[in-house]
Amino acid sequence: MTSFAQKKSFELKDLIPGGDTYNSFRAKNIERADFYGDKLVAKEGDSLIIYSYNGQKQKKALLSLNQINKALKNINAEKIEKLPILNFDKNKKSDLAYFKSVNELYFINLKTKNIVDKITLSKDDNSSDINNNWDNISVCNGNLLYVLNKAGDRVLVDNENILSNGEVLNENIIYGQAVHRNEFGIMKGTFWSPSGKILAFYRMDESMVEDYPLVDVTARQAKLNNIKYPMAGMTSHEVRVGVFNIETGKTIYLDTTPDDHYLTNIAWTPDNKNILIAELNRKQDKMDLNIYDAQNGKFIKTLFTETSDKYVEPENPAMFINENNFIWQSQKDGYNHLYLYDMNGHQLKQLTSGDWLVTDLIKVDEKGENIFYVSNENGVLDRDLYKLNIKSGKKTRLTKNEGVHNPKMNISSTYFYDRYSSHSNPGTSELVSVSGGKAVNIIQAEDPYKEYNMPEITIGTLKAADDTTDLYYRIVRPVDFDPSKKYPAVIYLYNGPHLQLIKNSFLSDTRGWDIYMAQKGYVVFSIDGRGSANRGRDFEQAIHLQLGEEESKDQMKGIEYLSSLPFVDSDRIGIHGWSYGGFMTTNMMLKYPDILKVGVAGGPVVDWKYYEVMYGERYMGTPESNPEGYEKSSLLGRTENLKGRLMMIHGDIDPVVVIQHSLSFLKKATEVNVYPDYYIYPAHEHNVHGKDRVHLMEKITRYFEDYLK
Repeated sequence: MTSFAQKKSFELKDLIPGGDTYNSFRAKNIERADFYGDKLVAKEGDSLIIYSYNGQKQKKALLSLNQINKALKNINAEKIEKLPILNFDKNKKSDLAYFKSVNELYFINLKTKNIVDKITLSKDDNSSDINNNWDNISVCNGNLLYVLNKAGDRVLVDNENILSNGEVLNENIIYGQAVHRNEFGIMKGTFWSPSGKILAFYRMDESMVEDYPLVDVTARQAKLNNIKYPMAGMTSHEVRVGVFNIETGKTIYLDTTPDDHYLTNIAWTPDNKNILIAELNRKQDKMDLNIYDAQNGKFIKTLFTETSDKYVEPENPAMFINENNFIWQSQKDGYNHLYLYDMNGHQLKQLTSGDWLVTDLIKVDEKGENIFYVSNENGVLDRDLYKLNIKSGKKTRLTKNEGVHNPKMNISSTYFYDRYSSHSNPGTSELVSVSGGKAVNIIQAEDPYKEYNMPEITIGTLKAADDTTDLYYRIVRPVDFDPSKKYPAVIYLYNGPHLQLIKNSFLSDTRGWDIYMAQKGYVVFSIDGRGSANRGRDFEQAIHLQLGEEESKDQMKGIEYLSSLPFVDSDRIGIHGWSYGGFMTTNMMLKYPDILKVGVAGGPVVDWKYYEVMYGERYMGTPESNPEGYEKSSLLGRTENLKGRLMMIHGDIDPVVVIQHSLSFLKKATEVNVYPDYYIYPAHEHNVHGKDRVHLMEKITRYFEDYLK
């Protein structure tokens, strides 16, 4: 057996995405798992394998790369080099699948292994969305939206903005793409009706939004690339919802109010006649779930309204269980739960309740009797799958082992594929029967770090600054830890909305860089303070209108605990974060200049009046409505407090936290005679990805080594 002293040490490229050897250190698990009808299919080498559930592990080949190339050769199509991603029919137990190769979508019969159809795309088509019948596909091309079919027809869904010669009249009008800067759970811009014959789509007009300049320095002469970036309190874009009918070839628009409204969470009714939209006012404290006639666009009625003294944030569309009833997700009782409504807008039943929240609504079974959802009911750090009978309310926990579970259900809802991990489990993949019985293990991942010196990683709780709320923390001790020594410590933080750093997944979600720093002799500490995700409405909304205040108090509780540990040198505490974490890093350095010695702030928000409308106004209101909050949260008013070493890092074409933030900080620093350090990653956006990420993390490491060690 290998002794501890003989174990290996990591290089940064082993632990950071983009590193040459990073993939060798990822826990090996099943690839591309998906359901083909009721059969689980996964990639194995150059083949797709079916895993069957019958109490023991069984597998058989479904389709190989050679068979695909033989089918392509039969229709005189070009050979492919790698097994493509196959898309299976999730609405019926069909033997068809499709895959993309170059500019073609090929439809292959999984029994005969023959290609039976194709749809030809243009090389500039993107954001494709295929309908339920697999006979039409919507594609975005530039700012325009088209529908294509297998006969080769290509139809523009709205020709209002294009001349007969193909020239676009207004480049600021965009069809079929995600709107509202991907807030409110919006990840796409097209929505097929259940019949597959009608397409709803977003139309966004950005004409009224001022240009924001980004500069491409990779060109021979630096090139100006303007983007539309509406800042808090400024004029935002206008959005409408169009409806294109394939059979008539006509497009109509719903009678929504585009001005200063957010049109979110679009859902079709099962009869294809109506569309539900969750509409928020600009202030985001009132949401109406409205229903529209998809044939003529007329507003029918408001099904119900939700209000808040802070904000309402719908992120999930209605899920219908039949033509008369649907499930709606809301945190109106303090936690995200499931509610049953009828088409008159009457709440029939609250389906889930408790001091925990639903994190994902997976599906409703074919009969509309049972729902399957994931929640953290079994613990804030865990995620489990539950089955709930809608009529009786009987609830069954289907995942039995601790950890974070990521389930997929088969079409018949009789069993599910469960991929999960926990602190001590690198990853397990199983097939599990909904009705009970033995789970079939498909693969148990090995610890990818077993031959390496690893730090001790522990989880605990502390009281928040309100002296009531439990906060979860993670501490990573140095490799070869000696309790008699004093070690420098680095706090890694985010502490903003929509992110939870600490979960019961492998190594408690510890990042590779944290492990690397522990190898270099640092204690690495993280705590999820109030404002972070998955703890309920009041926990998240504690930061409302005063970003950086309550979060800082909670982070200080973590620092007080850290400083109390006998092996931590309280004179050598550093801090690092990105985006909201970059804001918090700088904020903490300026609020507590005598406590934090070194900080590295990546892509930091410096002044919230420079941030975008949807996110910024949800949490801060407008600069006009909340001048005190904006002034208090701005780091420019406290720049002169900087005492320790602070490095800011920014991508020069960041379209999320624009570089104006960090440059404004540098300008202010010059005025007040403080001396932060600065590093730019040219041609990178909001974060640094690819091989350059290894460079980024080495840069950060060196900064702490130079000034904290």
